[in-house]
Amino acid sequence: MPPNSPLNLRRTRGDALTAATVPARSDVVVVGAGLIGLSAAWRLAQGGRTVTVLERETVGAGASLAATGMLAPAAEHEPGSDPLLPLALESLARWPGFRDDLQAASGLDIDYREEGTLVLAIGRDEVERLRFRHDLQTRSGLEARWLSGPEVRAREPGLRPGISAGLHCAHDHQVDPSLVMAALVRACLGAGITIVEACPVEALDWSGGRVTGVRTARGAVRADVVLLASGAWSGQGGLLPESLALPVRPLRGQSLALRTTARTGTLSHMVWTEQVHMAPKGDGHLIVGATVEDCGYVPGVTAGGLYALLEGARRVLPGIEEMAVEALWSGFRPTSDDDAPIIDTLAPGLVVATGHHRNGYLLAPATADAVADLVGAGALPGYARAFGLARFGQAAERRASA
Repeated sequence: MPPNSPLNLRRTRGDALTAATVPARSDVVVVGAGLIGLSAAWRLAQGGRTVTVLERETVGAGASLAATGMLAPAAEHEPGSDPLLPLALESLARWPGFRDDLQAASGLDIDYREEGTLVLAIGRDEVERLRFRHDLQTRSGLEARWLSGPEVRAREPGLRPGISAGLHCAHDHQVDPSLVMAALVRACLGAGITIVEACPVEALDWSGGRVTGVRTARGAVRADVVLLASGAWSGQGGLLPESLALPVRPLRGQSLALRTTARTGTLSHMVWTEQVHMAPKGDGHLIVGATVEDCGYVPGVTAGGLYALLEGARRVLPGIEEMAVEALWSGFRPTSDDDAPIIDTLAPGLVVATGHHRNGYLLAPATADAVADLVGAGALPGYARAFGLARFGQAAERRASA
């Protein structure tokens, strides 16, 4: 967990964070107390439903507290991601309202920042790849301004003089994940939601072809709807029948937090390179992330991962050599086969919202609203209809007929 997380501080003081028992009945049971699960639970409770959230470990333990908090559809845009872009832009447009509601409900500021992203290039090869990225952004209707090396350094004087060029993605924003998660917990509890940690769901209850609840070691919970939002664990076998298997796997990411001072200086924008991204936070930390490792559910921070992060950051920001390393951590991105989320009804009474890869924070408002529509009206809103499970079967059929 990142340093000075409000959730961590509450645990240190011994404050009660979640409930110790599960209720016998709830309108909706959410499996997973990460960003997506809590966001959807909160929106569902705002619609008048009783909601119980069951978490296998602790709140935010999978990816939510390990993330950088980027809301960066322009910087993230890459070849093959055109189908995801409308959802990303829709969710970014919903973020200000989501932020205002969340801060009002929780009484916490989530450090929403709007300075934009600088995407950097060093050397001829990287400049050529950056021009390709800029052309792609322009063709997709995204705003990204080309900057010369001196123009980049005028915005960020602490960067190394060898910066050749950059892009300024002015509409990319960011939040502090630890503050967002603390605010969501407080908003959920204020809305009457029951959150139970260390309570893995062992099985789904079925009756007449529909899901009617869940079973845990602490007892069963009957429900009208079960929402599966357990991130990288959503695709694990045992809970779902083979016919409903989800193409979701974990990708480990390692990150670190550096303590900045007046002497070391810091950044005013999110900064991306081909190796790392760096995000300055309001509490004085500079978050450096993140590796991408397809190693299953192997946790922990490695020497190789730490070296890659530090060397990637030092390559463009020499001032990190004087910054104290305050925290190291890893998490598991929930990644689908096409790196896009899965939001769908799997069976009567069973809804899924998972597979957000590295865009969980960006896509949280749109996903939460889409789940609320799906549970309430029985259909996804137009902006989310392309992200059902059936697309994977359709892709397989196209490959087979090619």
